[in-house]
Amino acid sequence: MLTDMKVRQAKPGPNVQKLSDSQGLFLHISPSGGKWWRLAYRYTGKQKLLSLGTYPAVSLADARQRRDEAKKLLAHGVDPAENRKATKQARQDRASNSFEAVAREWHAKFSSTWSANHSDRIIRRLENDIFPWLGDKPIADITPPTLLAALRRIEERGAVETAHRAMQNCGQVFRYSVATGRAERDPSQDLKGALPPVAKSHFKSITDPVQIGVLLRNIDGYSGGPVVRSALRLAPLIFVRPGELRHAEWAHFDLGAAEWRYTVSKTNTEHIVPLSRQAISVLEELQPLTGHKRYVFPANRGEGRPMSENTVNAALRSLGYDKETLTGHGFRAMARTLLDEVLGFRPDIIEHQLAHAVRDPLGRAYNRTTHLPERRKMMQGWADYLDELKAGATVIRLYG
Repeated sequence: MLTDMKVRQAKPGPNVQKLSDSQGLFLHISPSGGKWWRLAYRYTGKQKLLSLGTYPAVSLADARQRRDEAKKLLAHGVDPAENRKATKQARQDRASNSFEAVAREWHAKFSSTWSANHSDRIIRRLENDIFPWLGDKPIADITPPTLLAALRRIEERGAVETAHRAMQNCGQVFRYSVATGRAERDPSQDLKGALPPVAKSHFKSITDPVQIGVLLRNIDGYSGGPVVRSALRLAPLIFVRPGELRHAEWAHFDLGAAEWRYTVSKTNTEHIVPLSRQAISVLEELQPLTGHKRYVFPANRGEGRPMSENTVNAALRSLGYDKETLTGHGFRAMARTLLDEVLGFRPDIIEHQLAHAVRDPLGRAYNRTTHLPERRKMMQGWADYLDELKAGATVIRLYG
């Protein structure tokens, strides 16, 4: 039998050496110096070998223990080599059917239909809040309480809306796993009502006509750079989402047709913004500065990048408007409120221009050109109304 000292002191020779221990266990020593533990055994009358690891990572005592475990399998009629293959395959199957593996497969399959920002937000949400707790679990074994425990961690830090969004994404992953035969059902369906509702919040805005006039005059007096000033002047005229404004590309504008056509980041659908005379004037003033670049509002630093998402809000702060008074997103609420309550435009026309999902009586989504003549009239009427407010007039005018 071998001893620790014999194994440690064994030297390689010109040929392969086999140092026997007992019950079929031996140490294989190659001419290059590698040492492998092997077990020789017979199964159904055939001579076979089983690798038990390398020395010194596997000590003599460890090798004997592994030999004894293999012998127990043989005593029960199980081939230890085949058992190892089956165990390895089971681990691979477990890994490929883990929640994280299925989630990444689902994300890769569908992310091409989403905007880049939406795709990034989903995978980051899963990586930060779900994978650490559920990622390595077989997706078929995840129960409603297990999923809820992960969601509670998000809720407990005060991010209730994120918890709801994470549950929605998990539900999409579970339904994909059902469709691909790796789970029987979606446990998120049993969690409806388990999370507290999201408190309704609204982006801060100004809807008093007199205060809007003050705001517009303050914007005209903005002393920062011309690019940011142009963004501030254009934002209330077209009231798109702040991310869409800062990512605006010159290639998507047709000033002759008075249109801006782009893909809405939130819904990945095409949208048309009719441009008023005032909006075109702002763009024509800016064109000599940035018209040769990709973005209408490029970053000061970093070639080929749009301005920062905080730029417009920072400019509003410099004008004296804190985050509790007005944000870049607030121009949308401003337009929605006054177009309806003061100027009297139809709510569905306003919703179309806000790029919200609007459906016909049969439940079908309207396309981007729906009510375009009415929207052109509304956008010009809105710009004229803002001009009059800026001039200090008190205007009540119904267009609807």
